[in-house]
Amino acid sequence: MAGPLHFDALAETYQRARPPYPEVLWDRLRGLEVLRPGVRVIELGAGTGEATMRLLQDGADVVAVEPGRALAARLQRRCPSAQVVVARAEDAAMGDAQFDLAVAATSVHWLDLGVVIPKLHRAVVRDGHLAVWRTAFGDPRTTTPFRDRIDAIVARRVDEPVRPGPGELDTEDWARLLSSSGDFAVVHVEEFRWNIDLDADQVHGLFRTFSNWTADEAAAAAEAARDLGGTVTEHYVTPLILLQRQ
Repeated sequence: MAGPLHFDALAETYQRARPPYPEVLWDRLRGLEVLRPGVRVIELGAGTGEATMRLLQDGADVVAVEPGRALAARLQRRCPSAQVVVARAEDAAMGDAQFDLAVAATSVHWLDLGVVIPKLHRAVVRDGHLAVWRTAFGDPRTTTPFRDRIDAIVARRVDEPVRPGPGELDTEDWARLLSSSGDFAVVHVEEFRWNIDLDADQVHGLFRTFSNWTADEAAAAAEAARDLGGTVTEHYVTPLILLQRQ
């Protein structure tokens, strides 16, 4: 299993290939009044700015923490108005009561929550929030010929790499884990289902960024897309967990 800096070696591919989060997610964050002009945000594991850009577009002031130097360099070029901190979340200086909102977008499974959650409790203002979301690349409720091919690729593995923490769609387990210290309480949980059309080259780039996929497996996924007409419709799920500081 690759570590979080797996992505740093693929920074260009990561920026090019990762799809944006669904628009309904941003609508919900605005509707819940945690994302608004002037809100002070600390984002953990910001990557190349997939979430950072949208936070800025909605008027947030963002401190983006990213341990990968290549990723952080692209993040800074992409989001020049963000303050980029090159550090692990566990090591980054966050201060006391500096932020209204903390965000972990597709990064929570890499964080040592025993260290990070108490730090965020100090860094977030009273009644501030922590928003955690991720994308599960594959909706188990939807079966497609392409997903059948993907399942066949995974089935050929001798040892299945295991990500730290609960599974991608174990949303209730993540909610319990994030709130278990009592520093934050869950106030909203929701899952957004969406789809996107990808051509074979986009499939190759995206699957290449997955930390539990090898280069050969990503090439096989792209070949599957070509065999199925060159473009496939992928069905994804983005769970959102919103917590409030206690």
